[in-house]
Amino acid sequence: MGAQAGASAPREVRDVYGRHYRIGESAERLTGHSRRHQLWRAWLCLAAISPLQYAFGLAVLGLPTAGTWGGVETMWLLALFVVVQAGTAVPAAWLNRRRLVSPAVVVVTGGVLGAAGLASLAHAENLALAAFGYAGLGGVGAGLVYSTGAATAASWYPEKRASVIGLVTGGFAVGAVPGIAALAAVTSAGAHVVVYDVLAAVALVVVTVAGVGLVEPPRFWWPREIDAQSWAIDPKLNPSLPNNVSAVRDYALSDALRTGALPLMWLIFALATAVSLFGIGFVAGAAVDADLGMAAAGAALAALAAVSGVGRPVAGRLSDSFGRSRLLAHVLLLAGAAQFGLALSGHLGSAPGFVLSAVLAGLGGGAFYAIFGTLVLEFFGQGSVLQNQSVLYSAKAVGGIAGVGGGALLVSALDYSLTFVVAGVLALVAAGLVRFLKQPGRPALPDRPQRGAGMG
Repeated sequence: MGAQAGASAPREVRDVYGRHYRIGESAERLTGHSRRHQLWRAWLCLAAISPLQYAFGLAVLGLPTAGTWGGVETMWLLALFVVVQAGTAVPAAWLNRRRLVSPAVVVVTGGVLGAAGLASLAHAENLALAAFGYAGLGGVGAGLVYSTGAATAASWYPEKRASVIGLVTGGFAVGAVPGIAALAAVTSAGAHVVVYDVLAAVALVVVTVAGVGLVEPPRFWWPREIDAQSWAIDPKLNPSLPNNVSAVRDYALSDALRTGALPLMWLIFALATAVSLFGIGFVAGAAVDADLGMAAAGAALAALAAVSGVGRPVAGRLSDSFGRSRLLAHVLLLAGAAQFGLALSGHLGSAPGFVLSAVLAGLGGGAFYAIFGTLVLEFFGQGSVLQNQSVLYSAKAVGGIAGVGGGALLVSALDYSLTFVVAGVLALVAAGLVRFLKQPGRPALPDRPQRGAGMG
């Protein structure tokens, strides 16, 4: 096994589970740079387009045209954006698997469309134009950048997918914080338009410059400094082994659906995203409605976005140590508790309590993305991982309809506090469903150290 480190020509090996590894090539040889360049290029691309989703809840409070559309109609723009963005994941995964188009072309195209979406939201004179520009063009653009950027970065770090997926997708939340702060600081409708124009220009430039250098490694590529066959069974090389076991075999999409595990995972993901998206869309409006002020609204939304982004790579690493399913259940419980906190603090008019609850909502509402990204691989194998992940991610479309569109209807019929309570209940239901999530092909036994991983 030690001969791998000195290999100069690429070759393919398998581990004890039958997984493929292409070894012998360094990232420097393939791209001219270390693989960190690919990681941070992808992160920058996702960060640049993040205002499309995370700044929306604050933007619609100040844009001059949004005030004439009505609250429910305006929030359905975000719901439609989410549907389009999530739906784009499936064709993006197909392009990635077939390698018909390079990641650079896909991401840069997405950046252009995403910038157009940001500009459209600021300048659209009616709801139909906003739907076409923001939800349509912006949704496709965000979907292309998000799916392709995250998949490309993860393919360069196959030995730590969870933390890398968490870090890169976390950029999709953290990147919105400066825009949220700017929108909260300005008071006039015209200034809001200027902020969105600047965000559109930044998205266009950053995604173009960073995205043009994105390169995908060869299929099954593995870093040559890590012994792949030892990594598969040695907990010193792979800390996730005692708590996360590999798939018993590769499951094609049709097989994964028949197991029942992927449909259940899809349902949990839909519920989790509904709760998360409700917070993104309505935290700012709830703060204003509770007379907490625009400063508190901006602070709550910025805190939610920042913690959602920063918490994802942390959750990815923690899931290695504590087990992904176990941590997923706790994360969803936290998300549920946060919704009850938002309801109570808003009802009591407590700005500090509201911001703190938004922090917890961001942590619970972002961490599950990093966990699911690797859970799919460990349940269904590497052979069809992109297709299986894209189908799972499509559940976000249902989450958008329920969490944003349905949330808008509930807010108008009830109030913010009661709707936060409903969201909290949904999160608790999702957490309860996790206990029924079992890895296909394995008996439902208590967690044990993986064979070959030792007993320490």
